[in-house]
Amino acid sequence: MAHYLKTLVAPKDECRVQLIERDLNALNRIAGEFLMPGGYLKLIELGLGDCVDEIDAQPILGYTLNKDGKEALVSFPLEKFQSHVVGKTFHNGRFVQRLRKKAASLHNVSLEQGTVTSLLEENGIVKGVHYKDKSGQLLTAYAPLTIVCDGCFSNLRRSLCHSKVDIPSYFVGFILTNCKLPKEKYGVFILADPSPILFYPISSTEIRCLVDVPSQNLPSVSNGEMAHYLKTLVAPKVLPELYNSFISAIEKKDNIRIMPNKIMAGAPHLTPGAFLIGDAFNMRHAITGGGMTVALSDVVILRDLLRPLHDLSDASAICKYLESFYTLRKPMSSTINTLANVLHKVFSAPSDPAMENLQQTLLGYLKLGGVFSSGVSALLSGLCPRPLSLAFHFIVMAIYGVGQLLLPFPSPKRLLDGAKLLWVASSVLLPIIHSEGVRQMFFPLTVPAYYRTPPKGKKI
Repeated sequence: MAHYLKTLVAPKDECRVQLIERDLNALNRIAGEFLMPGGYLKLIELGLGDCVDEIDAQPILGYTLNKDGKEALVSFPLEKFQSHVVGKTFHNGRFVQRLRKKAASLHNVSLEQGTVTSLLEENGIVKGVHYKDKSGQLLTAYAPLTIVCDGCFSNLRRSLCHSKVDIPSYFVGFILTNCKLPKEKYGVFILADPSPILFYPISSTEIRCLVDVPSQNLPSVSNGEMAHYLKTLVAPKVLPELYNSFISAIEKKDNIRIMPNKIMAGAPHLTPGAFLIGDAFNMRHAITGGGMTVALSDVVILRDLLRPLHDLSDASAICKYLESFYTLRKPMSSTINTLANVLHKVFSAPSDPAMENLQQTLLGYLKLGGVFSSGVSALLSGLCPRPLSLAFHFIVMAIYGVGQLLLPFPSPKRLLDGAKLLWVASSVLLPIIHSEGVRQMFFPLTVPAYYRTPPKGKKI
C-alpha cells in the first residue's frame, strides 16, 4: 500500500481508478511485516480482512520485553474484541499481492506496472503523472485527483510536503528457522547494548530477527564486518533458546538484509490535484511496527472524506476540503508516531545512565500490570489512539520513575538523579510532540480545517 501511486479518473458514469505500480512481483522486504490489532481492525473496516488469509499469517498477542535477565509481558488488551482480532505478522510480499488481487478484481480499477517519473503540473494544479510502462515507453495519465503513495524512497514528495528525513538507525534483518519463540504468539523484544533486538514469526516455520544498528556505526555486509558484529556483540545478548538458530541465520548466504529506519514528520504542502499519503508523507521509527496501522487508518479517513464527493473537477475546492485529513488523522498517527520515536531514543542509548534509568522505569512500569501495562499496550497496538492517554501515561511513568530513584529515602544524589530523569524524559518527548503539532495533537477541535465540509458539485 505504501508503494502505490493511485490516479483517480472521474468520467460521467462512475469513478475509475488507474493504479500504477513500479513492480507487480511479490517483493522480498523486511518492512511492513507487522500489523497491530488496531491496524487489523482498520483492514476489516476497509473490507480487506481476508487479505491476511492464505498467506500463513501468524497471530500475535503481544511482546515479552527482556533486559538483563528481567522480563515484562506486554499483552494487547483484546478482551473486548472477538477472538479473531489479534496482531498479524506475515511476509509483506504475500500480503501486498493479496491487496493487488483485491484491487484488480474491481471492474473500475486498472492495475498497471510502470514507474512514475514526475507529476504533470499546469498553473500550480496537478493534472496527472508522467510514467514509463514496463516496456520503457513514456506515457501520460490524466486525472482530476492524483493520490501519491510511493513509499519511504519517494521521488515525488518534494513538491507535496516538507521532506526533512532523519535516519537515526538501520534495521539489520534475517530469517531464523528450526526454532520457536519462548512464548507462543508473543514476539520478543530484547533491550541490549549496543542494539535492541526484535524477534517475531512471519510464517509457521520462520522467525524474523531485526537488529537496530545506529547509522553512524553500520558495518558492511559485503566484507563480513556485519556478520562479525552480529556474532560478537549481538549474539551474546540473544536468548539461549534462539542462539544456535541466530548464528546459523547469520552464516546463511545472502540472508542478511538492511533497511533504513526513517523518521519524517507529516508536514504537507497543499497542492490542488494531488494528495500525498503513506510513508511518502509521514514516517516514524519502525521499532514498534506501527507503520501499517497508521497507513490503514489514514486510508479509512481518506475514503470517508472522498465518499460524499460527487465532482472532482474543482481541484482547489477539493484540496481545501481534504485539508481536514491532516487533523483527523492525528489521534492515530501522533499516538503511534510519538510512542515509536520516544521508545527508540530510550532503547538505543543504554550507555547513558539517564537513559538506563528510563529503561528501568519503563520495565518496572509495565511490570506493575493492570491499567499501567494494558494502557501502554493499548496505545502501542493502535487500539487506543488517544494522545491525551499517551501524555497521561508518560506523566505517571515519570512520577513512578522518580519515586523509585528516591527510595528508600531522598538524598542529594537521588534528588539529582530524579531531576536528571525528568530533564532527559522531557528533552526526548517534547521535541517529538512539537514536530507532531501540539494544537492538532491535543486540541484538534480548535483547528479550523477540522470542520471542512464537502464542496458542492454536480453528481458524477
